[in-house]
Amino acid sequence: MPRPVRRTIVFVIGFTLIAIGGVLIVLPGPFTLPLVIGGLVILAAEFAWAESLLRKAKDSARKVDPRKINWRKKKDI
Repeated sequence: MPRPVRRTIVFVIGFTLIAIGGVLIVLPGPFTLPLVIGGLVILAAEFAWAESLLRKAKDSARKVDPRKINWRKKKDI
Protein backbone atom coordinates (compact mmCIF):
# COMPACT_ATOMS: atom_id res chain seq x y z
CA MET A 1 0.00 0.00 0.00
CA PRO A 2 1.42 3.42 -0.88
CA ARG A 3 2.68 5.41 2.11
CA PRO A 4 0.33 8.42 1.68
CA VAL A 5 -2.69 6.12 1.59
CA ARG A 6 -1.48 4.20 4.66
CA ARG A 7 -0.82 7.44 6.57
CA THR A 8 -4.29 8.74 5.70
CA ILE A 9 -5.96 5.54 6.89
CA VAL A 10 -3.93 5.53 10.11
CA PHE A 11 -4.76 9.21 10.69
CA VAL A 12 -8.50 8.71 10.18
CA ILE A 13 -8.72 5.64 12.43
CA GLY A 14 -6.49 7.08 15.16
CA PHE A 15 -8.18 10.48 15.19
CA THR A 16 -11.62 8.83 15.22
CA LEU A 17 -10.70 6.83 18.33
CA ILE A 18 -9.36 9.95 20.06
CA ALA A 19 -12.48 11.93 19.09
CA ILE A 20 -14.80 9.22 20.44
CA GLY A 21 -12.75 9.13 23.65
CA GLY A 22 -13.03 12.92 23.89
CA VAL A 23 -16.80 12.76 23.49
CA LEU A 24 -17.00 10.09 26.19
CA ILE A 25 -15.20 12.41 28.60
CA VAL A 26 -18.23 14.71 28.45
CA LEU A 27 -20.93 12.08 27.98
CA PRO A 28 -21.26 9.16 30.38
CA GLY A 29 -19.58 6.14 28.92
CA PRO A 30 -16.93 3.56 29.61
CA PHE A 31 -13.55 3.13 27.95
CA THR A 32 -12.65 6.82 27.66
CA LEU A 33 -8.96 6.51 28.44
CA PRO A 34 -8.38 3.24 26.54
CA LEU A 35 -9.86 4.78 23.39
CA VAL A 36 -7.61 7.84 23.61
CA ILE A 37 -4.52 5.73 24.33
CA GLY A 38 -5.47 3.32 21.55
CA GLY A 39 -5.83 6.20 19.12
CA LEU A 40 -2.39 7.48 20.11
CA VAL A 41 -0.88 4.02 19.67
CA ILE A 42 -2.31 3.78 16.17
CA LEU A 43 -1.16 7.30 15.28
CA ALA A 44 2.30 6.66 16.75
CA ALA A 45 2.83 3.96 14.13
CA GLU A 46 3.11 6.68 11.46
CA PHE A 47 3.53 10.05 13.16
CA ALA A 48 6.41 11.21 15.38
CA TRP A 49 4.27 13.78 17.20
CA ALA A 50 1.87 11.06 18.33
CA GLU A 51 4.77 8.93 19.52
CA SER A 52 5.99 11.87 21.59
CA LEU A 53 2.52 12.36 23.14
CA LEU A 54 2.27 8.64 23.87
CA ARG A 55 5.68 8.69 25.57
CA LYS A 56 4.59 11.65 27.73
CA ALA A 57 1.37 9.85 28.66
CA LYS A 58 3.31 6.74 29.67
CA ASP A 59 5.70 8.81 31.78
CA SER A 60 2.79 10.55 33.49
CA ALA A 61 1.07 7.21 34.16
CA ARG A 62 4.21 5.85 35.81
CA LYS A 63 4.22 8.79 38.23
CA VAL A 64 0.69 8.10 39.50
CA ASP A 65 0.49 6.44 42.90
CA PRO A 66 -2.50 4.05 42.77
CA ARG A 67 -2.86 4.22 46.56
CA LYS A 68 -3.78 7.90 46.33
CA ILE A 69 -6.58 7.50 43.78
CA ASN A 70 -10.11 7.73 45.12
CA TRP A 71 -11.82 4.84 43.36
CA ARG A 72 -15.20 5.38 45.01
CA LYS A 73 -17.80 7.05 42.87
CA LYS A 74 -19.52 10.09 44.30
CA LYS A 75 -23.22 9.57 44.86
CA ASP A 76 -25.63 12.17 43.56
CA ILE A 77 -27.61 13.82 46.32
